[in-house]
Amino acid sequence: MSRGKPEPVSRRYDVPDAHVRAGIREALERLGPSERKTEAWCDWVLVYAEDGEKLVLKQYQKGTLMIQGRAEHLLRVILHVLSPFLDGAGETASEDFAGAKTKTKTRKLPLPHIGTDESGKGDYFGPLVVGGVLVETGTREKLSALGVRDSKKLGDARSRELAAGIRRICVERYREVVIPPERYNTLYEEFRREGRNLNHLLAWAHARAIESLLECAPCRLAVADQFGNERYIRSRLMNKGREIELIQEHKGERYLAVAAASILARDRFLEYLGRLSDEAGLTLPKGAGPPVVTAARKYVERHGADKLSRVAKLHYKTTVQVV
Repeated sequence: MSRGKPEPVSRRYDVPDAHVRAGIREALERLGPSERKTEAWCDWVLVYAEDGEKLVLKQYQKGTLMIQGRAEHLLRVILHVLSPFLDGAGETASEDFAGAKTKTKTRKLPLPHIGTDESGKGDYFGPLVVGGVLVETGTREKLSALGVRDSKKLGDARSRELAAGIRRICVERYREVVIPPERYNTLYEEFRREGRNLNHLLAWAHARAIESLLECAPCRLAVADQFGNERYIRSRLMNKGREIELIQEHKGERYLAVAAASILARDRFLEYLGRLSDEAGLTLPKGAGPPVVTAARKYVERHGADKLSRVAKLHYKTTVQVV
């Protein structure tokens, strides 16, 4: 799917809750802003720029969040990150580029179906993890009763608690594809030499989760959160995977199977990050903001720059600040 022409963007959101604003800042930092600025009356100002598109996000001290610039794809990325903090559950309404209201509806998916989602994509430290869950008759109701929803709307403790419940309910019907930092760095370089990018690597991991679940039970449908060109995942599927219907939508976590997969992925990411922290002898924080740079420098001081690939995704701009 080709990108459209960047359009003027001017959006305003009221975010009165300081805790929500802090969550927004943390989520945006994981994207790796192109620039950080200070401005009067603002808690923070973050600038994002890519492929001729540019957005400036300003969080005013009184609660107003402004998004301004010219963008198309970049705006979708930013809104996807902000959606857990700014959108309600179920059907959501948002402004399109012309200011009109558009609605995104959650359709009823037939059973059984597979959902996949990832964790660690925006984190400098730790692995990339893709979770996959096969929802069947009988398990959908149990997952709903458990309280499964998008992991980005949950705290770490609650995510880990729900992950244990999902594994009990979906015995042999879930998969977790874990790509440790060293393996991730190797794969990323291989993909880069072939002219491919992070989205291709993500697609490879999503496809592995889908194919693995298809080995344990027949299924004709899979749904994934859309993170790039729709062809990415399909091109990485093998024979069985190419026979299924593959749905890719923005805000895919509103589907129960994808939400369950996001919780499993986050839980496995947190577990692995904790293990790396223990081995390193210091806390390796989530995200890609200033605390991460500080921790990375401490890690290099203790273990050497040549060991950084064991704990971090080296293609991040953070590496330049550290080494």
